[in-house]
Amino acid sequence: MTSFVQKLGYKNTKTMRIGVRTFIIIFMISGCKPFPSQTAPKKDFKEYVVLLHGLARSSKSMVPLQKALSKKGYGTCNIDYPSTDYSIEDISQNHLHAALKRCIPDDVNRVHFVTHSMGGIILRHYLKNNSMKRLGSVVMLSPPNAGTEVVDTLGNIFIFKALNGPASVQLGTGSNSVPIELGPVDFKLGILTGSKTINPILSAMIPGEDDGKVSVQRAQIQGMSDFMVLPHSHPFIMRSKETITQTIHFLEHGSFRSKPEKL
Repeated sequence: MTSFVQKLGYKNTKTMRIGVRTFIIIFMISGCKPFPSQTAPKKDFKEYVVLLHGLARSSKSMVPLQKALSKKGYGTCNIDYPSTDYSIEDISQNHLHAALKRCIPDDVNRVHFVTHSMGGIILRHYLKNNSMKRLGSVVMLSPPNAGTEVVDTLGNIFIFKALNGPASVQLGTGSNSVPIELGPVDFKLGILTGSKTINPILSAMIPGEDDGKVSVQRAQIQGMSDFMVLPHSHPFIMRSKETITQTIHFLEHGSFRSKPEKL
């Protein structure tokens, strides 16, 4: 003990005790605390919005939406999940389920969801296998609800699977397509999808109008409540002010806001 005290620069333990007491007194006088205080209790939100990012993205991609929703008075849960490490089933039942339990208080009135791309398929799988009595509205941004031809073309290439993981190859349009297998939806759903592309190579793989990853046609699903096409590309649709405005409108009114006619 003596040698330890000496290493700290004190000649004996008595001197060390005096030094520590002096340190605490100085902190108290200066208005600082020697230990961090507890965080203030969270605001008692009655409605929450859960945000789910897309494949090979992170929760950072949903931050603009999260900020806008917070300003509107919603509690938000911007969830990170390992999109390139596991299958859709594993992410849904293990990672998403656990994240919702951690994030959503027991006494909230409603829980809404806003998803991008594969995040919508993760949610569909979860809701197919789990009941949510407090489920509110869902807005999906560019979801491959009927799969995407991009996976049909590239899914068997090693580097595609290595970069995008097991869930990515489940997003095709064939017999092993998880989105198609899940069937129609039975919840209040609004879908916003894009009609612009920044990837002409991928767009060449997709019949019809598309956003560079998913066709306008395959973003749709039986049972949806509203659908709108916006002039945005797949990677950036969630950051658009127009997307954010329409998303909030759907959560509040159950439909998208009609565009004004051009004069």
